[in-house]
Amino acid sequence: MKRSDREITNRDEIINVLKRSNTIRLGIHNNPFPYIVPLSFGFEDNEGELKIYFHGAKEGLKHDLLDKNKHVCIETDIFHTFTETETGLTTEYESIIAFGIAEVVYGDEAIKGMDLVCSHCGYDGYVYDHKALEFMKIYRISVSSITGKRRFV
Repeated sequence: MKRSDREITNRDEIINVLKRSNTIRLGIHNNPFPYIVPLSFGFEDNEGELKIYFHGAKEGLKHDLLDKNKHVCIETDIFHTFTETETGLTTEYESIIAFGIAEVVYGDEAIKGMDLVCSHCGYDGYVYDHKALEFMKIYRISVSSITGKRRFV
């Protein structure tokens, strides 16, 4: 990271940024260009093992690409404001970038994943028909590395 003075090094602070974020952007390999898609998500962090869950319809480019290569990049950010400084304009923000492996999950893990997504989206305990899971794929990203960055003036 070029600006190490802006790096978030405390894992609890990194997780806190993730908690306050409402959308992740999933970067997937494609040729010749990467494919990036914004997603609702949920997550759990158990003893330093971070897992991020998302869902989607059963078919589509996202699924086709993940079938070919499960290595992904995740980005999320929180924009606070634009600020004028003595040297010009800047942005106050917090952001996270993570890398991991995305895999489809089934059964109880799919239910847990959807429950985490609902909870993170503000619908903790939301009761949905589990038959709806038949019409979608639920993914779990096992995060192998994560970094955070912030700037406040």
